[in-house]
Amino acid sequence: MHAARGHRILANMRHILAPAALLATLVAAAPASAATPIAGRYVTEDGSGVIQVGPCGATVCGRLVTILKATPGAPKTDVNNSDAALRTRPILGMPILSGFVDKGKDWRGQIYDPRNGKTYKSIVMRDGDGSLTVKGCIAFFCQTQRWTPSR
Repeated sequence: MHAARGHRILANMRHILAPAALLATLVAAAPASAATPIAGRYVTEDGSGVIQVGPCGATVCGRLVTILKATPGAPKTDVNNSDAALRTRPILGMPILSGFVDKGKDWRGQIYDPRNGKTYKSIVMRDGDGSLTVKGCIAFFCQTQRWTPSR
């Protein structure tokens, strides 16, 4: 009698566990949410340049493609870079955003500021109006800019 009772218990457990396993499989197979794509051309908040954002291999990057407001006497090369080998590279065409990957609600990578030669952690999100919210961060302190689509 004990064997028959054991089989009934196992059959009942299978009846209960099968739908639970199916539900767990469906939840695991559900696609993760993706951040809104950020590819495009954007004017920086201060209006000094246009950044072209797009794919760079497995990540997303952004380069300075147009200088809109040249500061008289400003260097035309990356003179503030801590890497001496990069100090002669032109500002125009320079990578500003690099290594950005989709983290679900936003994109995360690095942003380079040629004015001081420093690279910061960065978080970028595309807003409903097509502009980008661009954050440059040191630890938990972030500075935010809004880049507008270039027309």
